[in-house]
Amino acid sequence: MRKLMTGKQAILETLKEQNVEYIFGNPGTSEGPLIDMLGDYPNFKYIMALQESVAMGMGESYARSTNSTGFVSLHVDSGLANGIALMLDALNTGTPLVVTSANYDSRKINETKTDLAELVRPVTKWAVELDLPDQIPSALRRAFNEANSHPKGPVYVGFTSNALEGMAEMTITRSLDKFDNVLPDPIAIKQASEKLIQSKNPVLILGDRVSDDQANDEAVKFADLIGLPVYQSRGAEVSFPSSHPQYMGIHTLRSQESRDELKNHDLVLAVGMDPFDELFYWGDVILDDHANLIHIDPIYSRVGKSEPTYLGIVSNCKAALSQLNEAIGSQNSNQFSKRKTSTINEVETRRKAYKTLVESQENWNSTPMSPARMMYEIANSLPKNAIVVDDAISNRGALRNFIKAENRDDLRGVRGQSIGGGIGATMGTQCAFPNQPVFGIIGDGSAMMTIQGLWTAANDNIPCKFIICNNGMYRVLKVNFNIYQKEVLDLDETAGENLLYSNFDTPFNVTEIAKGMGITSERITDPSEISNAIKRATDFKGPYLLDIVIDGSL
Repeated sequence: MRKLMTGKQAILETLKEQNVEYIFGNPGTSEGPLIDMLGDYPNFKYIMALQESVAMGMGESYARSTNSTGFVSLHVDSGLANGIALMLDALNTGTPLVVTSANYDSRKINETKTDLAELVRPVTKWAVELDLPDQIPSALRRAFNEANSHPKGPVYVGFTSNALEGMAEMTITRSLDKFDNVLPDPIAIKQASEKLIQSKNPVLILGDRVSDDQANDEAVKFADLIGLPVYQSRGAEVSFPSSHPQYMGIHTLRSQESRDELKNHDLVLAVGMDPFDELFYWGDVILDDHANLIHIDPIYSRVGKSEPTYLGIVSNCKAALSQLNEAIGSQNSNQFSKRKTSTINEVETRRKAYKTLVESQENWNSTPMSPARMMYEIANSLPKNAIVVDDAISNRGALRNFIKAENRDDLRGVRGQSIGGGIGATMGTQCAFPNQPVFGIIGDGSAMMTIQGLWTAANDNIPCKFIICNNGMYRVLKVNFNIYQKEVLDLDETAGENLLYSNFDTPFNVTEIAKGMGITSERITDPSEISNAIKRATDFKGPYLLDIVIDGSL
């Protein structure tokens, strides 16, 4: 039904039709008309950030946690530019977001007016700026459709001031639900199953889009069926239970050992991921000539994108794995059983060796404590229903080893390459799961990039818990520089410990910073204090921060 309304009213009416609950934003003068109208729409929960990256981090994590499209409202050109880093992350990792901002009045010839759609076009799926109020309903409908269609990602809709304030007769309605799950080609499934049956030593590597497609159970069934070892790619989602006896951990190309590991396999089945996508160059072909790659992914453009691919299958991950399970059935059950026993034994040996290694190291009881000791204590202290947000950066290996995640929502990671997303992601996850304790484990360098986000947690009483891994440095720079010198340049001696500007001569006292922003906090230097501190944080009804001092040496 057509109704006379302003453009700003049309925006909020459309958001209501799209069932948007949270608006994450950092408003400026240009967005004043929208903010002014929020009093007429009490169902919207507006969470204000003091910096745009925090708003983007909240929107991104909320979208992924709720399997919905997040909505973020930023401010004209400077504010929008501040959000670009995490827009790029959302684009690369396939997070559906609708990002908006306002702009100057298009009727005024203004040489300083920025083309905002052009500004963000490289980091969005679709970007448009509207000059007329009656363009708003259809543009926003398309925006939500675009964001949540494969390949999922952020879109941008800008509004000039005259579009917000202008009036027109408009019809507000939402689009019907859209399903774009692609079923696999039967011939492809037949070929893949035959190759898997023939293979002597296959390996399964799972990516985030397995979790996106709700295919975790099918992945477990498949692994159990043919007995192969399972890795996850370096994404953030939980696509396979970490306690499973065939789970080998996170696969990375950043060590010679893990690259050599691939040479042991004659077939790599990569599902829901970008195979061997890495920062450094390891050669134009990762797999040996004897190893075949079967790549399954719901995004057409990603299949066979970089690595030579024996068989590429464009398909929803759940559908493809289900059909592979059905096609393979109980064939070669003896072969599969032997492989499964061997895989389980190897996994158990590796886990025992790692446990022995870290717990026998001299620094296990040292002060400052090692990252491994910190994660060990945290893992043994978290409440059973806790959700962990992983922004531990250089301490991610220890976190993923000790903190077990069985289901998709047990552990949520900051997925892209933009350091600084952890504080916003922790708050966004808490908004998505209001009845569960949410703990963000965040590197100190990442935390300081968006430390003002703590004020938002206090101001809106978002009861999430922040655990800061305080090593007083940008340790990730040292780690990556060491990898570069050792693995890429093949140098015997590395200089990571002495890397310029990676050490902070003035260490962060995050505890005092948090207190200054209204967050209850405490500083921890002894690992024996962690358990009680986590209990205090869990029992506290508002946001809480633990500033844990750890050893940052390589």
